[in-house]
Amino acid sequence: MSRTIRGLDADQRRAERREQLLDAALKLFAAEGYLGTSIEQICSTAFIGTKSFYELFASREECYLALLQRTSERLEEQVAGAAAQATGNERQEAPRLLATFVHALVDDPRITKVTFGMASGISAAVERQRRTNRRWAAGFLVQLWDRYDGPQPEEQRAVRHSVAIGLVGGMFDLISDWLLEANLSDQDQIEALVDDLTTFYITVRRGLVR
Repeated sequence: MSRTIRGLDADQRRAERREQLLDAALKLFAAEGYLGTSIEQICSTAFIGTKSFYELFASREECYLALLQRTSERLEEQVAGAAAQATGNERQEAPRLLATFVHALVDDPRITKVTFGMASGISAAVERQRRTNRRWAAGFLVQLWDRYDGPQPEEQRAVRHSVAIGLVGGMFDLISDWLLEANLSDQDQIEALVDDLTTFYITVRRGLVR
């Protein structure tokens, strides 16, 4: 039987340390960049020893991947929750869902920087995670379109998935370009981004339903 400390068993303490390390990594990666952040800095900021770090992560890259995955899971949960509450037609709901997506990313500037400002080019493993995130977003769009358009033939579903992949990639590139000059505390700039993404979405969607 595992010993309980502060009311937490061994697995709970391990999960707590993992969250503390990821929180510290988020703070440091956003402030110093991936290359400018060391494992020792992450551990010092989290007040956790390096021994505990290596019990959870094999490397700085694995820690970054875990942070990227945690961010993606939280983003997916927020967007899926907003979609579950949708009651209007697509023209009414698409801007709301896109606004939910944008605010989930930019309301905490650290998340925006870590997700879009530095993920590209770190490693093949990170690129695979980015592609996994895009595939999830594309699959989410296809499910959303099925809700409004009804079931589609199998060959049409393949086309729609390809279009969704391109749409998501374009939206992510728009966010990355916006981030280069953006003031993340300026709500007008954030709303302008939502408008740009909505216009792009509508343009692509119109071509798909013709």
